Amino acid sequence: MRLTVGQAIVRFLAAQWSERDGVEQRFFAGCFGIFGHGNVAGVGQALLEAQRTGGPELPYYMARNEQAMVHASVGFARMKDRLQTFACTSSIGPGATNMVTGAALATINRIPVLLLPGDIFATRAADPVLQQLEDPRSSDVSVNDAFKPVSRYWDRINRPEQLPSALLAAMRVLTDPAETGAVTLALPQDVQAEAYDWPEELFARRVWHVPRPVPEPAELERAVEALRGAERPLIVAGGGVTYSDAADDLLAFADATGIPVAETQAGKGSVPWDHPCAVGGVGATGTPAANALAREADVVLGVGTRYSDFTTASRTVFAHPDVRFVNLNVARFDAVKHSAVPLVADARAGLRALTEALAGHRVDAAYAERVRRLAEDWARVVDRAYHCGHRPLPAQTEILGALNEIAGPRDVVVNAAGSMPGDLQMLWRARDPRQYHIEYGYSCMGYEIAGGLGIKMADPGREVFVLVGDGSYLMMAQEIVTAVSEGIKLTIVLVQNHGFASIGALSESLGSQRFGTSYRYRDPETGLLDGELLPVDLAANAASLGADVLRATTVEEFRTALERAKEAKVTTVVHVETDPLAPAPDSDAWWDVPVAEVSALESTRKARADYEAAKAAQRHHLGGNAAPTE
Repeated sequence: MRLTVGQAIVRFLAAQWSERDGVEQRFFAGCFGIFGHGNVAGVGQALLEAQRTGGPELPYYMARNEQAMVHASVGFARMKDRLQTFACTSSIGPGATNMVTGAALATINRIPVLLLPGDIFATRAADPVLQQLEDPRSSDVSVNDAFKPVSRYWDRINRPEQLPSALLAAMRVLTDPAETGAVTLALPQDVQAEAYDWPEELFARRVWHVPRPVPEPAELERAVEALRGAERPLIVAGGGVTYSDAADDLLAFADATGIPVAETQAGKGSVPWDHPCAVGGVGATGTPAANALAREADVVLGVGTRYSDFTTASRTVFAHPDVRFVNLNVARFDAVKHSAVPLVADARAGLRALTEALAGHRVDAAYAERVRRLAEDWARVVDRAYHCGHRPLPAQTEILGALNEIAGPRDVVVNAAGSMPGDLQMLWRARDPRQYHIEYGYSCMGYEIAGGLGIKMADPGREVFVLVGDGSYLMMAQEIVTAVSEGIKLTIVLVQNHGFASIGALSESLGSQRFGTSYRYRDPETGLLDGELLPVDLAANAASLGADVLRATTVEEFRTALERAKEAKVTTVVHVETDPLAPAPDSDAWWDVPVAEVSALESTRKARADYEAAKAAQRHHLGGNAAPTE
């Protein structure tokens, strides 16, 4: 079959399917792209030809920013439990490097996405071409080499003959739950347009079976032994619970054993917030209830978590002197963290095996009662934060509370960066595993609107609420245009607090006095950015991108606007201003951000003293699975 490399790629991608539990679906739902001289005549021409001639089914979606189209793909793939995703094509140079941040986000979050950046001429016939990086050390280097550390698989297709093996390798990684992440196939622009005689078998319908690895018997026995010996066990539920569709199995395990369940950002919603075993988020932005239990836990069962520093409060929250970890994870890389007893398996398969092996085993009644009291105490704190009546501007917690009360159990809240992820992990009351969509592996400003677009494309029947602060909105709002052009309805809650609220609070706690975190004029007398607030109108900006806009100044107005936006048929932005200094509940946990060791500023010296005191509690967790010493 004689096709160009670009045409062969499109035909191959359209023929790839994934299967799990007997359910098959196309693996690629489409291709996002922005065209330039590096891909317009190759992959771009192939996508055009496919759509105009009724060829391979790979719908094309025009993005407005290359980083954003990767974010949209990640949002889509996460909602599809990593069983479907998008390809993303860009031109060479800046179009390609714009995707590097998105690639890092995908790989860190263990989410599959295929990147097809254009590249320089393989023949070097026109050298250097526009936007080419000239490296005096090697003519084989291009900016696409920057994708190597942030991709789970990387290849450059310098000859058509190399394409089949590269495509198969790409699919192997994309569909492997233990290995998945960003996959990059760099495509020299001349090779994209080159024709070749391909074997027809390359384009046959191919089904990639996504496995559910079961626990190895000896590993299961060791894990059960550790859990049976625990007096104060705690479950930490991560994103693997959702990706494995294991929420019901986690509930069954918790019901059977009475072990309390704390959640990471990616795992929040694994259990309904009012379940008797639910204690909320754990770690630096977790609930005091979960963190109190974490400090006392003698055995921690991590399910599908990679134990980020926020989850462990920089390795201070699991404070029991003899704490042991049992890690159920499909990836051994994560299963052995913290010197754990590893249980390498799919989360659902592993939880079912543990439930059966621990039949009849339950936590002590006194411990269960302590869990219940801690959860009830925290519920009262959340109620107060949601209805604190802060004036003159609302507190951010009140805005989140109003949204939480209006959103239905299947509606999705999307966020990624700033102060809101912390407030959300502590306060949000989730009932559905997919209701809570916070990107906190990379915590990438600008993810929210693009990610929300992908989420809505993955499940159009859900209402998607995109929560975005002014700082993150200014980073990347362009995909509002994509949502409008495609007729995809989002409800965007734009919280205006005139700066970087999260980093402002962090800066103050570290003795840096909120320096450089407010959107203000430069004061001509001091030379600092501490003048009057800038007259930025982000609501007007959103309207200029094609969204309907509603403005609110009070919590009551916000509720009314939110109800109107929920009923709307088009993308609607609800703009509300909040007080960045309004109080919020504290997690009773720590996050390790080093403070200057010497300083002329009293605020920094005090912060350094507090830092050294907190750091003394930091642990390496080296002994949990070590052999006892003589």
